[in-house]
Amino acid sequence: METLELFKVISRWLFLLSIGYYLLTNLQWYSYKIERVFFKHHKWRWHILYFFMPILFFFLLGDYFYIYLYVAQLPGVMLWAKKLDKPLIFTGRVKRFFAIYAGFMLFSELLCTTTGGECDKVLYLFPLFFTILITYVLERVLLNRYATAAKDKLASMPNLTIIAITGSYGKTSLKNFLAQILNDNFKVHASPRSVNTFAGIVADINENLSPLSDIYIAEAGARTRGDIKEIGVLLEHHYGIVGKVGEQHMEYFRTLENVRETKFELAQSPRLKELFSYEGNTPPSGIKATSFPTETRNIKATLKGTSFEMLIEGQFYPFETEVLGEFNVTNISAAILVALRLGIPIEKIQRQVARLKPIPHRLQKMEVNLKLILDDSFNGNLEGMLEAIRLSSLYYGRKVIVTPGLVESTEEANTTLAQAINETFDIAILTGELNLKTLSAHIQKPQKVVVKEKEALEEVLKATTREGDLILFANDAPSYI
Repeated sequence: METLELFKVISRWLFLLSIGYYLLTNLQWYSYKIERVFFKHHKWRWHILYFFMPILFFFLLGDYFYIYLYVAQLPGVMLWAKKLDKPLIFTGRVKRFFAIYAGFMLFSELLCTTTGGECDKVLYLFPLFFTILITYVLERVLLNRYATAAKDKLASMPNLTIIAITGSYGKTSLKNFLAQILNDNFKVHASPRSVNTFAGIVADINENLSPLSDIYIAEAGARTRGDIKEIGVLLEHHYGIVGKVGEQHMEYFRTLENVRETKFELAQSPRLKELFSYEGNTPPSGIKATSFPTETRNIKATLKGTSFEMLIEGQFYPFETEVLGEFNVTNISAAILVALRLGIPIEKIQRQVARLKPIPHRLQKMEVNLKLILDDSFNGNLEGMLEAIRLSSLYYGRKVIVTPGLVESTEEANTTLAQAINETFDIAILTGELNLKTLSAHIQKPQKVVVKEKEALEEVLKATTREGDLILFANDAPSYI
């Protein structure tokens, strides 16, 4: 093979790998749903710069394309990847993708060589499209096999009690509170972190669920109708909890009614003993649910912790916890009701509630360099963010907020958020561009600092904050949003 031809072959491979790497990174962010990558993405200029433009130039520039490849495309993709806060994770699925991709690239080169030279340029792009198609089918087959294994594992544990939790927000906190309350009486396994997809739950059951477990608590999330039903078919849970249904992920569901119908798919489990639903929800016709919280009174939520009294069987019982946020009274009350159904005495539940540990990145309080930090970076709903702002207002020192606003929500919700920020904080550090226009228009009193690139945030914080400040990290959108 001549040197020039070898250079072209290597260059084509690097080109194909660069657009494949870019596409696969985006697919991983969006749960490998290609329609979401192209129709729900918040930074379309990335698609133009790193995917469509390189393909267009590959066809139009002739040999000048190689100059563009080495001067712009490859350095651009490498710099883009380096800046990401959520880079591509080389899972088994990703490794299979690149193995199949390399095989198709090699095949296309061999095919062109045997036919006497360079092929039509369209043929060089076939490996990417064939790989997407083949891996989609392969991963569906593998997922079905893993799901069957997970179903069989659950069937082999007849004494296992399964609890499924859904809602527009608060699922992870409720799951963790319930697990902590039950831990002293049962061997409990809860799905890790914020894992709430069908594939994630399948993997958790197969890889992490001990056959000795008494209780499995799973978090069920959704982007489309049928997602929670699919999880319910897998789990056949005994208890279901539907938290507050609100305007979260509206860009996927379009209407609040679609959200409500999807969340209450949790009621379709054939083994369901009882369904608990937030009192403000309206279950679809024919679905019976126990409302929570039951009557509560004397709620006190400060920067030191939360206390309340809850009506149980005609009597009010006091509860105290170091967990922050008045909204967590609702989450904890649901966990209390489930614990009661599982036979734990009220006195024991009171002790367990007092021992509850805050969930990382969800109104987690800490002191760093003589500054009070409220890390609420994993909270992305309006109610929770407004409560974090209310708690911040109780602080007597200077107050700083770092936020991108609300993601996958409405302009009205971001306006409400901005107005609350305007009345509370001395400095508002606005990250990203997604909600910048709306937030800036309604934040007038505080000093405003705009940080468009997340890697600059640390230096901005050093320059704008000082000892004695309260810093609230309210939501944390990844760089691709």
